[in-house]
Amino acid sequence: MDKLKTSVVLFVNGELPAPERVRAQLTSHDVLIAVDGGLGHIESLGLSPDLIIGDLDSVDPEKIQSHRTQGVEIRSFPTDKNETDLELALQAACELNPERIWIVAALGKRVDQTLANIFLLTHPDLAGFDIRLFDGHTEIFLIRDSGMLHGEVDQRVSLLPINGPAEGIHTEGLEYALSNETLYPEKTRGISNKMISPTATVQIKNGLLLCIRETTKATERLG
Repeated sequence: MDKLKTSVVLFVNGELPAPERVRAQLTSHDVLIAVDGGLGHIESLGLSPDLIIGDLDSVDPEKIQSHRTQGVEIRSFPTDKNETDLELALQAACELNPERIWIVAALGKRVDQTLANIFLLTHPDLAGFDIRLFDGHTEIFLIRDSGMLHGEVDQRVSLLPINGPAEGIHTEGLEYALSNETLYPEKTRGISNKMISPTATVQIKNGLLLCIRETTKATERLG
């Protein structure tokens, strides 16, 4: 992974309901990381990874050897470990200091894995990175102080406080505006808002806010 690139895309072994929409987001400047069985998603898109990482228990050893022969970096870890493969992959991605990190196919299949993947966004070491989960239908990212959404009018947006209340919330570009207000994790007020312009902004004074946006078109850009 010695090429200078601006985005890192991690492919996880979760569900990928709209691969064509994911493919439309990728550019030749992206570093592609296969997180164990996520290699299958990369190959199904006709692409090759820059790195394969994990305990590799979900990948055919012959495929691993084939990519190694082609010069792809392989980082193998024991099955018995304290971190998930995705956590290790995020550490590797941060080493490149990219402008943004996309996590693809990290949703679905197992509820525990899905929640763990989302909670990983709250890790303090990731605070300085623009990290977004994307499966072709849904974009999820964490807002620590401010965040921007690029999409289309009428796309659904939900704002969920995580690890406690989120205070001093101010929004622009959403149908149900918030002005210096608080959202609580035990309340559902932040569910099912809508974009009223192609760009929306969210600012908070204290806390963490999970932003979930439903996407529609393959041509739109994330972030």
